[in-house]
Order: sequence, then structure tokens, then C-alpha cells
Amino acid sequence: MITVFCKTRRQTAVLPKSMTIPLLATLFALVTSSALAQTAGLTSAGAEQAGTASGIPAWSSPEPMTPGWSYGKPRKDFFLFKSDAPLYTIDASNVDKYVGLLNPGQAALVKGIKGYSMPVYPSRRTCGVPDFVAENTKKNVGFSKMSADGTALADAYTPGVPFLEPKTGAEAMWNAKMRYRGVGVELSRLTTSISPRKGGSDWIKLTSDLYTYMPWAAKSGTKFADAGNVEAMTYFSYVSPVALAGQAATYTSSADKPAEVFYYFPGQRRTRRMPTYSYDAPQIGYENQYNVDESYTFSGLLDRFDWKLVGKKELVVPYNALGMYDFNAKPEDILQPDFVATSQRRYELHRVWVVEATVKQGMRHSAPKRTFYIDEDSWALLGAIDYDAQGNISKVREGYLIPVYETGTCDSLAFAQYNLSEGRYLVDGSPIGSGKDIKWIVDGTGNPHMKPGFYTTENLRAMSER
Repeated sequence: MITVFCKTRRQTAVLPKSMTIPLLATLFALVTSSALAQTAGLTSAGAEQAGTASGIPAWSSPEPMTPGWSYGKPRKDFFLFKSDAPLYTIDASNVDKYVGLLNPGQAALVKGIKGYSMPVYPSRRTCGVPDFVAENTKKNVGFSKMSADGTALADAYTPGVPFLEPKTGAEAMWNAKMRYRGVGVELSRLTTSISPRKGGSDWIKLTSDLYTYMPWAAKSGTKFADAGNVEAMTYFSYVSPVALAGQAATYTSSADKPAEVFYYFPGQRRTRRMPTYSYDAPQIGYENQYNVDESYTFSGLLDRFDWKLVGKKELVVPYNALGMYDFNAKPEDILQPDFVATSQRRYELHRVWVVEATVKQGMRHSAPKRTFYIDEDSWALLGAIDYDAQGNISKVREGYLIPVYETGTCDSLAFAQYNLSEGRYLVDGSPIGSGKDIKWIVDGTGNPHMKPGFYTTENLRAMSER
């Protein structure tokens, strides 16, 4: 006798051994056909294939670049739709006409910042996934699972989308966290910029080298649990200003426990563990303008919030914004006193998942309520709003999505954050002013930054003391 559990029907049947093989095959076929029926009309990443009367085109396998691109050449010069002209521009004079297509944070930026505008271009669905990601995504139907408290990914086939049709806000956020970006990313001479205090003229500009490695993302594939449930490993080292030069850190971010953070202080020639450097802890060197979990629109654990999947909505969002990745551009031409230059920002109408996060009873966070906006085609984070304790919008983030030519997917590494309560903004993850492009790594073979051993405390100390 053998017991068979059919997950989709939640039934248990006891079968004679002679019936096991043929009936197992039949059950497998039923489960598979049921999963396929549920995903009919969806792309291999879980987006709706169909277009809309409002101007979102039907999805087809994208070709986002013209021939001839190779790493080191400006990505924007090879964008297939670089000759697009804006359909219209949203500014203070007409924002009420388009307010239904904006999230509340965007509307607040247009209404509250003098001269701020949003050029809206034709919608181009340039985000796809490689075949091996699509295959793992199929295998995740009925397999991927969350932790008992519903906030951490417990297991999934990777690289792949864990939840093709998310049922909770936490599942949608984990789809965003696990979007395929290659096995890692390298950023050299990355400058994080924060605008001056009101009435001042001094920018905060911190330059660093940063490497990130995703141990679950090799093409050969694995299960997230077999990769130790480690989301990412990150190393950074400050190059400037002088006061911070030489400080360095490693982060190991796991799905279900606080990040292990080790920080090297050159003045002390010591590496210290930083057990509370997470959530809403202010990042070192940014005058309390930049919290740890605000990095790249959102990072870190989900356990302090209740996550609600509001649903899907058509909104004007940053999309194909390759101007924010122009490493040859001059910062003084892009970083204006109150906002990023309009010339570098591109917006399009797309469908996005809307997720609301509310701080759990008994927990605390500087933003007790947050809303996130996730692209349906790529699962990249395109925006976020933080609300203060009085329910007012305090911070607005925009993730500038682009097609990443080497991975065959999209990413929103560059982002801006506007602190409405203090009238300041910051830009991070953008190579503008660095003179060198971001490098998305598809094959980490032979690359010392794409190995777990690079992110140890011993290596942090050894590199910092050279």
C-alpha cells in the first residue's frame, strides 16, 4: 500500500501497489494540467500577456536593444526605442487630470516640488526571463512555500519566480526579492548623493565600491533551502570622503533571520559585528536621511510588518529609464537642487502589483505604514511610499527600471528617495559620474567576488588592512 497526497485537491488516497504507477501518472497529469490552466494567459514570469485599450501593449518576447552592444558601451545608445518622444508630460498645471494614473507619492512630488514634472512615453514591455528561469518558475507551481509566520521564503526552485500567482503581499515581495539579476552585481566608484539641507549648498557625496552575490542564482539551478536560505551577500568599501575612506562592511542577508553585518573601522583597525544595523537604523554617514531597509527601494526582513496584497493597477511608473544609468553623464547636470533632472527620467503606463505594509502590533518602525509598487513583467520594485505616525507621506522612492542586456531580464538598481518632510532627496545605485558601467554577472566562474568566501570577516579584515 502507498499513500499519495494531491496538493492541489488537498486529499489523501490509499492505493494498492498494482495501481500506484499508472494512477500516479494520471494524478501528475491532472495536477500539471490544473497548474497550466491556472496560469493560462500569463507570461512565464506571471504577468498578463494581454494588452489594454489604455495603451499597454500585449507582451511578446522582447528585443530591447539594437545590435552591437557590449559591456562598456552606453546602454541608452542601443535601446531599441531611444527615438521615442513623450506622449505627454505631467506637471503642476495638469496633475489633477492624471492623478488616477499616479501613486499618491508621485502626485505629492508633482504638487509639492516646484518645477518637478514627469515625461510619459509609449509603453514598451522590454522585460523577459531566460528559459532556465521560466522552467524553474513552472516547477515552483505547487512547490514554493513560505515560513510558518508567512514572512520568509522557505523554499523554491531558483533562479525562478517563487509564486507565479501570489496570494499574499509577502509572496509578492519575495517575488521581487528573488527576481533574476544574474549571480551578482559589481559597482565601482558608486556615488551616493544627498541634496543639501534647505538653505544650504553642501551635498553629501559618498563614493564606494560595492559587490553583491546571490548564491542561489547560478544557471545550473538549486533550491533556495539548499542555498542556505541566503538572499544575498554584499561587500562595500568607502573610497571617499576622507573621513570615511577605508571603512568597509560585509552583509549576509538571510530570509528568516537578521542580517549578519560586520563593519571595519580603520581608525581602530578592528572589525565589529553590528547586530542592530538593519530595519530603520540610519546608515552611517548620511545625516539620518537614509535607513538600512530603504536601500534599492526596499531591502531586509519582512517580519515587522503585516503585508496585504491590494491587487494590480495601471499606473505611470519609471520604466526603461536608461538615462539614470548613463555613466558618462556629469552629476552636476543631473542632480538638480530639488530633484533628478527630467531629461534622465522616463515614465510609462504599466500594470503593477500594489502591496501595503503595516507595522505589526507590538513592533516599531519609523514608517508605520508603507506601500510598494512592483512591475508585473519583471517583479522589480518601481516605487514605494513611507507614511509617518500621523498618516502623512514622509518619503517617496522611485526605482528606475531598465532592460539588462546581459541577463535578459530587467532591474531597478538605481533609485531616488525624496524626503518630503525635510525637503531633501538622495540618489543611489546609479553609475552617473563614475565613468564605469554597472556590471551584472551572469557567470561567476573565476570571479573572486562571486564566492561565499569573499564575504567572510577574515577576508573583510584582510582586504581592509592591505
